[in-house]
Amino acid sequence: MSAKRVTLRQSQLVLGFGPGAMVDLPTRSVIVGGLDLWHMRERGSWRAVHEPRAVAVLEALLRANGRLAEGVRLSLRTPPVDDEGRPGAGEPPGVEARIFPAWFVARDAEEAGDVHRRRLVRWRDLNPRGRADLIDDDGRRVGVTPIRFVAGCRKGHLQDIDWSYAVHVGMPGERCVQPLWLEERGTSGDPASTRIVCGCGAALSLRDAQADGRFGKCRGRRPWLRTDEPGECDEHLRFLTRTATNAYFPQVLTVISLPAAEDELTRLVEAHMDAIDWVTMPAELAMARRANPALRAALAGWSDAEIVARVAQLRARGHQNLEKAPKVAEFDLLASGAGEIGSDTPDARLHARTLTRDQWDGERPRLAPIASAVAVHRLREVACLYGFTRFEAAPTAIDGDLEELYLAVEGAALATELEWLPAVEQLGEGIFLRFDPHAIRAWLARPAVAARGDMLLRGHDRWRANQAYGDKLRFPTLAYYAMHGFSHALMNEIALDCGYPATALKERLYAIVDDEGERFGLLLYTATTGAQGTLGGLTAVLPRLGAIAERALDRLALCSGDPICAEHDPDAHGDERALSGAACHSCLLVAETSCEARNLYLDRALTAPTVLTERAALFGG
Repeated sequence: MSAKRVTLRQSQLVLGFGPGAMVDLPTRSVIVGGLDLWHMRERGSWRAVHEPRAVAVLEALLRANGRLAEGVRLSLRTPPVDDEGRPGAGEPPGVEARIFPAWFVARDAEEAGDVHRRRLVRWRDLNPRGRADLIDDDGRRVGVTPIRFVAGCRKGHLQDIDWSYAVHVGMPGERCVQPLWLEERGTSGDPASTRIVCGCGAALSLRDAQADGRFGKCRGRRPWLRTDEPGECDEHLRFLTRTATNAYFPQVLTVISLPAAEDELTRLVEAHMDAIDWVTMPAELAMARRANPALRAALAGWSDAEIVARVAQLRARGHQNLEKAPKVAEFDLLASGAGEIGSDTPDARLHARTLTRDQWDGERPRLAPIASAVAVHRLREVACLYGFTRFEAAPTAIDGDLEELYLAVEGAALATELEWLPAVEQLGEGIFLRFDPHAIRAWLARPAVAARGDMLLRGHDRWRANQAYGDKLRFPTLAYYAMHGFSHALMNEIALDCGYPATALKERLYAIVDDEGERFGLLLYTATTGAQGTLGGLTAVLPRLGAIAERALDRLALCSGDPICAEHDPDAHGDERALSGAACHSCLLVAETSCEARNLYLDRALTAPTVLTERAALFGG
């Protein structure tokens, strides 16, 4: 088969179509290769991403679930960039993708009444030139499309369904070699109306194919890697539609970079930190300089002792930050009350200013729970892909405690032997709001809030009981529900004013309760891989933020789905609707790329008064 090049943005390979994801092409379906199959030249096609807090968290998580060998120091790299036209020999940079699934269905159908039959064929049985068509009995070329159904397990393994075996399970005799057909009856789409039929008369409906245990134990297949999972997988194979939304859930760690001293030597050391973070003595640095001409040229003019001292300083500062979970460190910095946070330079990682109340139009009684606002003029977001799941997404860390929740669902491996992870850094701007913990405590003491909390807790317990990892999940605080609803309402309202579409805005919520006390905050921001995220449209709304926030709260009072939306009972549902109260697409739900919790843990009644509940709102009328 001739090679074809498909262009994806770097962020797509981290946030949506990473290793193990199935991608539809015009004539076939492919699976994106793992890091073993990412062809990256040593220089030019990728950059190192330096974010020590993210690396420390990921090393702990991946070692705990056996994905990272002891002693291996993890690094972050951007996905490869096509350098077509650049001089140099060797394989061009890119990501290898493999044909998957290997079963295809003929496009031409044989019709008999309301029954449509299409021939099933393997890729290896198509014409030898690798064209996506087959030669029928009359010598005609017939186009084919990939079959829609594959098999996988909860640990992310994936394989073709052996349809010949599946159709004849339990039948005596040798394996049948008769041709197979996909037979569809009527137009209802009922799984019972779609069957795989063998020429010998045996048949299997898709309804029966979806039964648990139909395909037996998982064999640990990993078509996105060079090798399958070593050892046995203890999961059973499950029927999976390859284009379904539950076929791929990326596991992504997102960190907001904290500021560092921005002098010239610090910038140069940070740019080459991956090459010198191991040095502790001037002699070791001298050896690194001799072995790396680019490093020698970049650090010319500074002595070995000066550079080693700066490496030690940055390493110590990184270790201080690593003592806290990423969200905790971010909150403590943004909520510090400092007039100037970071530095106002073009290459600063973070630059923010704490505003007085009149600067953000906060002198409104309804907004009393908001203690302060911070204009984040520049921020750097690092997003790193470290695994993926199928069938169910990994739980969301809502309070900064990554270890317990991210390990609840075991993600699939991105490489046979992991040494680095793909990451993207995005620049942007934002608005940070700190909530008054005293106002939160007074609100929680209301009987109406406690009653609403009991209802949400019952729904959470019902949902948790049906999850394989339910014992690892904790009920989020009611403050998280209230702030989360306010965040979504504010994003939708700000989008009408700031010039960014609502899908470009993101949220980061802080509901932290630890030995140091209670901390509540909200960061609304936009970040892109270019400079578009720092054009000032978001921070420009701050002088009008109070009026915008009140309009957002007013919109929550009545939903076009009321009274059904307001009367939603979480305890009456067993799916993820059990995790939310009054929330629907007409009032609170936003694009899932904007929400940090996949549109879960929302309740309009805890944010603003509704037609059913008035006294439970954090922001009363």
